Amino acid sequence: MIPALSTTRPRVVSLIASATEILHALDAGDLQVGRSHECDWPETILALPALTKAKFSVEGSSRQIDDRVKALVKDGLAVYEVDSARLEELAPDVILTQDHCEVCAVSLTDVEQAVCAWTGRDVTLVSLRPHTLEALLADITRVANAIGRPQAGTRLIAEMKSRLAVIEARVAGRTQPRIAYIEWIDPPMSGGHWMPEIIAMAGGHNLFGVTGENSPWISWDEVAAADPDVIMVGPCGYDIAVTRREMGVLQSNAVWGGLRAVAAGEVYVADGNAYFNRPGPRIVESTEMLAEILHPGVCDYGHRGRSYVRYVP
Repeated sequence: MIPALSTTRPRVVSLIASATEILHALDAGDLQVGRSHECDWPETILALPALTKAKFSVEGSSRQIDDRVKALVKDGLAVYEVDSARLEELAPDVILTQDHCEVCAVSLTDVEQAVCAWTGRDVTLVSLRPHTLEALLADITRVANAIGRPQAGTRLIAEMKSRLAVIEARVAGRTQPRIAYIEWIDPPMSGGHWMPEIIAMAGGHNLFGVTGENSPWISWDEVAAADPDVIMVGPCGYDIAVTRREMGVLQSNAVWGGLRAVAAGEVYVADGNAYFNRPGPRIVESTEMLAEILHPGVCDYGHRGRSYVRYVP
């Protein structure tokens, strides 16, 4: 049994990028003393020690990375590792982690193993599991409560809900373009979890993936059969520059050139690392981007050309 927080100014370690963003959105970034290797926003946290690393090479194509990760999982091995000695030296009161996805970040099991030998110290573990938008908001409450700032959590959630409601109101009653969201390029995967929800909020008709369920692998035959009006490519862990380098894989597919969205120039490349696949406060900005793409005549939040671009081969 992990004891409850007993200090009014806890030392916090966040081992997942979305939790780091939640912490800073709660105006509690000054409490953070350690991070994961993937925590990169706000940029000030890069000065903190990174306590995790991947057990596989993150260089190479999306197919090569997928093969490496699947090989580790098949052998029952962890995908990431925690620097348990450095973590203990930092003496955290709260550790933020996740049990949402074993290939996305250090898992709850990894963290429990890292702290199991500690003696004489109380540590609160908060493990996030945001399979839906509601669960994402609930995680914000859990983090806020864990650090002793419940009111900050209430304010942040209210602000996020208000901004999402503005988007929904702006696109209400408009035709819903059919959109295929590509979360991984090779092999192709679409978006599950919260993605169908925010696509609907942005006024789109989601073609693949079910709210609350894992992101599904899809085939290009399925994409051809659906023939989407819009395609957004925002792979997990990839920024715009890396995604653009991988787009040749899609262009070389026999199906690609015949798709309605490709012919109409309605293909977009997004920063899937910072948005969409990172279930934190910037999920609101992700929804705004979708609304700009799907309904450019009525939505302009200033993201076009920065956080996503129209794909031009």
